[in-house]
Amino acid sequence: MVFAIGFVLFALGITVSVALHECGHMWTAQATGMKVRRYFIGFGPKVFSWRRGETEYGLKALPLGGFCDIAGMTALDELEPEDLDRAMYRQAAWKRLLVMSGGILMNFILGYILIVILAVGWGLPRFDSPPATQLGAMSCVANQLPDGSYAKCTGDGPAQRAGLQRGDIVTAVNGTPIKTWNDFKTLTEKQTGAFTYTVKRGDQTKDVQITPVEATTYVDDKGNKIETPKTVAKVGVGQDYYSPVHHNFFSALPASVVFTGEIGERTVQSLAQMPAKVADLWKAVTGGPRDPETPVSVYGASRIGGEAVQHDAWPLFILTLASLNFFLGAFNFLPLLPLDGGHMAVVIYEKIRNVFRSRKGLAPGAPVDYMKLLPATYVVVVIGGAYMVLTLVADIVNPVKLFP
Repeated sequence: MVFAIGFVLFALGITVSVALHECGHMWTAQATGMKVRRYFIGFGPKVFSWRRGETEYGLKALPLGGFCDIAGMTALDELEPEDLDRAMYRQAAWKRLLVMSGGILMNFILGYILIVILAVGWGLPRFDSPPATQLGAMSCVANQLPDGSYAKCTGDGPAQRAGLQRGDIVTAVNGTPIKTWNDFKTLTEKQTGAFTYTVKRGDQTKDVQITPVEATTYVDDKGNKIETPKTVAKVGVGQDYYSPVHHNFFSALPASVVFTGEIGERTVQSLAQMPAKVADLWKAVTGGPRDPETPVSVYGASRIGGEAVQHDAWPLFILTLASLNFFLGAFNFLPLLPLDGGHMAVVIYEKIRNVFRSRKGLAPGAPVDYMKLLPATYVVVVIGGAYMVLTLVADIVNPVKLFP
């Protein structure tokens, strides 16, 4: 039930993000004197609508996005005679660029606001991480229960009794070199008696003997939940991590700007890697492991939101929604039709063309013929649609799981 609530909340957050994206277009268009004929959330059959001034506002049955209908977005639009002078394609280039970038800016602003909320409420996480096999918090060892929770336990655990400390870096388990935390966990759980960790502490490296205890778990080696529990060796230690940095409201404002810049850099990197992720998504669909770094669909993102709420991980919920807004803004900035960036590229082309025509004593050229751009637009739509379908299928048959 908690998962379902989180799923719906995140899906609602996506809907609000899309609605505000379209508001960015609408408000800038109205502010620059253009006519907004319709503003709708969703697609398909109309559920209800109302008219305020010259704009019809409403909701459609399929909450899969939204749209803002500005009169004369292209020269192909049919216009009433009285709307001709207000047609978007006839406006100054700066006005058209402002309107087309309005939705992108709205996503960035919303993402920034969410980051500020995160900074004040829970603190900003660090993007850098300790070494993969660095030891973190230590405790006693408890049996896992069928619902994923743990039974109560008291006293020191094996790691503490062996003299291990937070910050120790384990380089080998019983003589076998390791590089990842999964290596550490898998090899540790396979031990049947006393064994040794090779530990790096500061400038020193030494072997530490440790005696594990047996405990039940409902998670397999790949992190998947299993119905029948198994008994494994445990030492009572978790992977180290850097604590979030907390802020008050005033310090959160500049800190969130820096944090937003770091997310923006990673968002650009993710966009550049999207074509290369097709193979990873295909492997996930055909039975291979799911790389957590692969893109997710709206369904997949909502599923992550549901898991975050289920595990009371609200910082993850907010950070994921903020990251999604940054991604939507950056993706729409790509100079490809029918994205906002594609329309902006057309405006810039027309402006540069007219500057050169003016230098030659010629009148401004005619608006770009969008009919000639349709083939390229169809290619983008087909490829983008296929990518979305592949991502959705991967999220259904082999979703990204952030929690065991």
